[in-house]
Amino acid sequence: MRIIKHGHSCVTIATGDHRLVVDPGGFTERDVAADATAVLITHEHADHWTPEQLAATDAPVFTIEAVAAKIADADPALRERVSVVAPGDRFDAFGVAVTVVGTKHAVIHPELPHFDNSGYLVEADGVSVFHPGDALTTLPAPADVLLLPVSAPWMKVAECIDYARDFGAARSVAIHDAVYSEAGLGVVDGHLGRFLEPRQQEYRRLRSGEELTV
Repeated sequence: MRIIKHGHSCVTIATGDHRLVVDPGGFTERDVAADATAVLITHEHADHWTPEQLAATDAPVFTIEAVAAKIADADPALRERVSVVAPGDRFDAFGVAVTVVGTKHAVIHPELPHFDNSGYLVEADGVSVFHPGDALTTLPAPADVLLLPVSAPWMKVAECIDYARDFGAARSVAIHDAVYSEAGLGVVDGHLGRFLEPRQQEYRRLRSGEELTV
């Protein structure tokens, strides 16, 4: 399996001839989903999907009801390619097993709407990868790779560190990293390395276009 990092929270999980693209949004390079086999979207915010990104591909889209409604409002033609999934569902995306996990976005502020959000546990080639979207959702047993949000208006670095430690993945790969400057991300990288390495938990932040084979 290959994990290819794109801008912000978007990754491609590639296995065999299949490419699952997760959360191609407005902070991600255009047309990143053009050669996708399937697209997964965690929640409705524009940094995780846009109509333009979905229009660049003919691939089927799997997402929760709240996002499906937004897609239909933005472009009814896109809705025809959307399959609605719900927390607890397990489905096959062209030979890749996907489980839907979690219900809510992390709280941004108590006075703001509390959006729906579901992460995806992807399993293929004997490897499991978890993309939580904008939430700090744990699993009964850790995935091999956690796609770890490292910067967000709804999170401080202590929460990021504790989430990675509690989740317990052997590898954490940074996502949701367009919010901070490179200097700020360097600080976060240092903290995560300092806290995770003594626990034999690897941390990586990939550049856009860089990939990791697992």
